[in-house]
Amino acid sequence: MKQFDCVVVGGGMVGAASALSMAELGLKVAVIERSLPAAYAPEQAFDLRVSAISLASELLLKQLGAWQQLKQWRMCPYKRLAVWENAQAYTEFNAKDIEQSHLGHIIENRLIQLSLWQKLDEHENVSTFCPESLLGIEQNSTSALLTLSSKVIKAKLIIAADGASSQVRKLVNIGITGWDYAQSAMLVNVKTQLPQQDITWQQYFPTGPVAMLPMPGNSASLVWYHEKDEISRLSALSNASLLQEIQQAFPQRLGDVEVVTKAAFPLTRRHANQYSKGRVVLLGDAAHTINPMAGQGVNLGFKDVKALQNVIAKAIGNGESWCSSSVMTDYEKMRRKDNLLMMTTMDALYLSFGHVSPLAKFARNSALSMVNKFPFIKNKALAYACGI
Repeated sequence: MKQFDCVVVGGGMVGAASALSMAELGLKVAVIERSLPAAYAPEQAFDLRVSAISLASELLLKQLGAWQQLKQWRMCPYKRLAVWENAQAYTEFNAKDIEQSHLGHIIENRLIQLSLWQKLDEHENVSTFCPESLLGIEQNSTSALLTLSSKVIKAKLIIAADGASSQVRKLVNIGITGWDYAQSAMLVNVKTQLPQQDITWQQYFPTGPVAMLPMPGNSASLVWYHEKDEISRLSALSNASLLQEIQQAFPQRLGDVEVVTKAAFPLTRRHANQYSKGRVVLLGDAAHTINPMAGQGVNLGFKDVKALQNVIAKAIGNGESWCSSSVMTDYEKMRRKDNLLMMTTMDALYLSFGHVSPLAKFARNSALSMVNKFPFIKNKALAYACGI
């Protein structure tokens, strides 16, 4: 039976990053994943799943050695972020106001995962099991046994990074609280008449916001939030018909576009009742899923990775048991409050912009206008969102 210090279940962006961060501490790590990300080729069309990678997440990816490869592939930096409901309340955040060269990068999820897997394959402390599936977990006071589809392995700690429907979380009976939102979201990749932009923007409507994420070259990723039935209707349209709907619903600043591909997904909120149990600890979507309105999902997951690495490094440095329940409690204390704050903030925005009363609309736009009058508060909020 193969024995490891740490077994990471789920080799997506957060799982792969957590595996590398543990390996960097000198721990012997295994990664369990069902399928590898597809290889990269420059001529490939852009994937629909993209993330707005914050400055803090960029620093983590640099630390893990993945950023250098991503720069050689493709990404799109953005320097400005605009939000508004009507023109009078237009609010724009700028990287120069917090003395940064940019606010973040829009990068395809698959490429982030692929760059991390390249580093996993190179690391002497990492073993990857793919394709492989988890069937069961048995825990005792000193270790955990993981029954896989082809073998049984042993670990001192299991990191559950297997997504919102985490099998690990279910196997160890960690409950969740949450709900499904009334809205769904549609992702639309488009070719643009305008050249590559340095701004990402979001306009709010009572039915939900519309957003534009810049992509390399004459391309962009559009995000359209709306009632579930409407998103279902839009999803069934041809690209030509969908383009007509986009032209009516999106602001003119989008310019002329051509629909390339589209997909839709429901919006959910989930929060684990605890982040650890026995020898299992939850990271990323396995611990929390958030309304994607501000694109903070994977950034919160990367913050989890950094926090777990920090508490384990501290324990190792102090000669303590790095996988003890007290260390996992320290991790949860570091992350639960921050995750809950971001989740609650997104819910407040979601509920606020859903109110159609004139009074609520006045309050929303007054609040946005007020932000512009107090640069200190505006820049503090921006720095927090960027993770600095």
